[in-house]
Amino acid sequence: MAAERTTNAPALVDARFLESLEHLRIVARRVAPRGRFAEQRSRAAGGGIEFKDYRPYVTGDDLRAIDWNIYRRLGRLFVRLFEELQDLPLYLLPDVSRSAWIEEPPRAHAALRSALALASVSLGQHDRVGVFPFDSDLRVLSRPQSGKGRILTLADQLSGLQPGGGTDLARALTTFDGLRLREGLVCVLSDFFDPAGIDAVIESLRRVRHRLLLVQITRASDRDPTLRGDLRLVDCETGVDADVSVTPEVLARYRAAYDRFETRLVEFARERGCGLARVDADRDVVSQLATLFESGALTV
Repeated sequence: MAAERTTNAPALVDARFLESLEHLRIVARRVAPRGRFAEQRSRAAGGGIEFKDYRPYVTGDDLRAIDWNIYRRLGRLFVRLFEELQDLPLYLLPDVSRSAWIEEPPRAHAALRSALALASVSLGQHDRVGVFPFDSDLRVLSRPQSGKGRILTLADQLSGLQPGGGTDLARALTTFDGLRLREGLVCVLSDFFDPAGIDAVIESLRRVRHRLLLVQITRASDRDPTLRGDLRLVDCETGVDADVSVTPEVLARYRAAYDRFETRLVEFARERGCGLARVDADRDVVSQLATLFESGALTV
């Protein structure tokens, strides 16, 4: 059965964790010129600083943008276009479904800590950050706002989250799409275990109109459970129980099914061109994310 959150569960946020976020922000800045969370390029071409292209002059264009060298050569007026730099809103969707809280430490803590770490990166580089936790549906915890000082407010809001119901990522993403937010980066933080199955999860992710970053919260036991013998197992999502004899053959079939799950997620990320980061719930979150930034493995 799904266990309630225990009173001796580790705190989501403490002073040492908040201090470690400063290091992550510095690491992210080091790779910002390669298009991570800072100074994102806008599709709009205007009076920016980086040259993009030329186009013919039309009435009303800024005369200062005319390239007079081209006019002298061709006798026609062209204006220079520059890329404008614009913030990239970050929309954090942490999984707070009931099943994310039943282990110790809860993998929900890893998801929420990862969300706070990524929020720190974006807020430190002048992007807007919004938080939309989900279980069987999605709700608005914090509308997108900017400001470095917001990290403490977000930490307090995330610390107050409680276990939700079942998991329905498709419904949650449909609700999110209905908010009609400005195009940005959607970061889904979850183990992606959904009663509907991985194919339904991927189909719902495929419909997201924003850029995507998937943060998969994992444990070693996900692929290699320690269960053995004759057991009654209870599905932590649905509550349905089943008597199972866990033999080496059953474990082999389970691992094969898990490997297919992982392969489908990786293939989708490659096909979509989105980031896929794995965070082990039993290890320090910030050091794992910092390694991803330093190695260039976290590309969005």
